[in-house]
Amino acid sequence: MKTLMLVLAVTVAGCAANSGVVAMGADTYFVSRQGATGFSGASTLKAEALQEANQYCQMQRKTMEVVHMTEAQPPFILGNYPKAEVQFKCLSK
Repeated sequence: MKTLMLVLAVTVAGCAANSGVVAMGADTYFVSRQGATGFSGASTLKAEALQEANQYCQMQRKTMEVVHMTEAQPPFILGNYPKAEVQFKCLSK
């Protein structure tokens, strides 16, 4: 029984999706975060995506500017889990 619970926990945890920073062209980038279940906090996912975007620009000694931001809409069932996507630019200070 303990083994089954461990396998299920690892499987569910492995379903979360994080894109990392993806170049879209002309100093414009994209990053996304998706929860592993419908119970993931949407605001936490958005904050994590914004933090990753900001850190990416700071590593280049630039300032992050949000171009567009979207979030998945409820109901969070059948694979439509909370998700946050951020398009951003890294601008010279």
